[in-house]
Amino acid sequence: MKKLPIGIQTFSKLREDDFIYVDKTEYIYNIISGNNYYFLSRPRRFGKSLTLSTIAEIYSGNKNLFTGLWIENNWDWDKIHPIVHIAFNRFDYLNLGLDYVLTEALHEQAALHGLVLLRKSPSQLFEELIKKLVALKGRVVILIDEYDKPIIDFLEDKNLHIAQKNREILRNFYSIVKNSDPYIEFFLMTGVSKFSQTGIFSNLNHLNDITLNKKYAALTGYTQSDLLMYFNEYIQDSLPDFAPLNEQQLLEQIKKWYNGYSWDAKTSVYNPYSVLLFLDNRAFENYWFATGTPTFLINLIKQNKIFDFNQITASRSLLDSYEPDNLDVRTLLFQTGYLTIKHIDIYNGIYTLDYPNREVEQSMHDYLIAALLDRKMGDSPKPVFDVVSAFHQNNIERVIAIINSLLKDVPALLINAKNEHFYHSLVHLHFRYLGLLMDSEVHTSDGRMDAVVKTNTHIYILEFKIDQSAEIALNQIKNKVYYDKYAIENKTVVGIGINFDTEKRAIGEWQQETLIDATT
Repeated sequence: MKKLPIGIQTFSKLREDDFIYVDKTEYIYNIISGNNYYFLSRPRRFGKSLTLSTIAEIYSGNKNLFTGLWIENNWDWDKIHPIVHIAFNRFDYLNLGLDYVLTEALHEQAALHGLVLLRKSPSQLFEELIKKLVALKGRVVILIDEYDKPIIDFLEDKNLHIAQKNREILRNFYSIVKNSDPYIEFFLMTGVSKFSQTGIFSNLNHLNDITLNKKYAALTGYTQSDLLMYFNEYIQDSLPDFAPLNEQQLLEQIKKWYNGYSWDAKTSVYNPYSVLLFLDNRAFENYWFATGTPTFLINLIKQNKIFDFNQITASRSLLDSYEPDNLDVRTLLFQTGYLTIKHIDIYNGIYTLDYPNREVEQSMHDYLIAALLDRKMGDSPKPVFDVVSAFHQNNIERVIAIINSLLKDVPALLINAKNEHFYHSLVHLHFRYLGLLMDSEVHTSDGRMDAVVKTNTHIYILEFKIDQSAEIALNQIKNKVYYDKYAIENKTVVGIGINFDTEKRAIGEWQQETLIDATT
């Protein structure tokens, strides 16, 4: 079998050393054959760097690297241009400063072409490099990778002044691009985020932003057909490790864990990094999430007191851009990959966002529960695991006791300060987590929490109320006939109404009723 390309971002290394390459060259051809200037935003570890490396090899005329790929017989390989490839994820600007590393990078790029630069500032050096390359080798291909990293690495309040300073440096640096149109053959800039027209993009407003363009929704990431075509041998080889799951069941679990990212609400892709590590380790773990602890994001969420990110809405303009000193949690969560597009109302320009998959949602819930309760990571999910065990034993009294224990253990100051909103967030997060662990269904409707929990023998439909009554909650289950859809599953269906008493800081009362008895 070809090797799994874990961490490989260089196209030549991937092709020469017999790694798997998921052929994206038709998408790349459509980009480089169209407009001259592009911007693409994708979350970290989603193939942006590999895409730029591939484009660099195409414009270098290295046809031998593309044997057997779509573009091999669809490109003019005599169309060779000099490359300026700047990757900010390789720079030590944290210690050396952005001005210094940019200057060094430009001198390094010049040396690759046998050139010496004489000017001083990064913007002047950039302009000098472009003009000298054109005179020597023709129009220039400029590839900028992770352009925004020197900003997003400093978004915490204590470092915000550095983010703003770096933004100004980059704005001046990129101002050269717009005035260098006669010298540029192709320009592509990638990043995680997009800063608004008043920031960096004020000098790059001629870029074609293809982030949400449906034609390029599968440019990065793996589609379902990619998974089956390129990784089938690995999937077949791993089947014994997941017994008694058959192939179809294993594929369903892989999809549930790692698929779900979408930039057009129609095309769904896998996170490449998670898929590769899953196939290598043969274990369902939180691979992508673990590579970047979202400390800044969690602090921003705590400040905004927003913990429910299921089925939230946002406008196109909100998703498009942000500024360091005016951050919207929804924008940041979407652009960094913790939320994805699930539905687009094309008539009103409204986007519905949600977690892409189990990996991201489960990991975020670990962080959010810890943040909500002011606890350390790792302790937060324990009550959920206990509830799972109680449900599998069909011991509802134990479920209620665990929930009450959880509520009693919450510092009074937290509840008094947040009251009903706090209860809603706390219950929502725990039962969303429960639904993930038990492959059950959980959703929020009209501000109320509904949960469906499935065991081998039972299906429990739960309705939660705050400062009302358990009877009202149970009657809602019955009146809306929530249980009807589960009649064909040959399991006993039980409705449970639960009312939270904010004064007692506990479940005030609860009622249960068998709605479908599978034993009769």
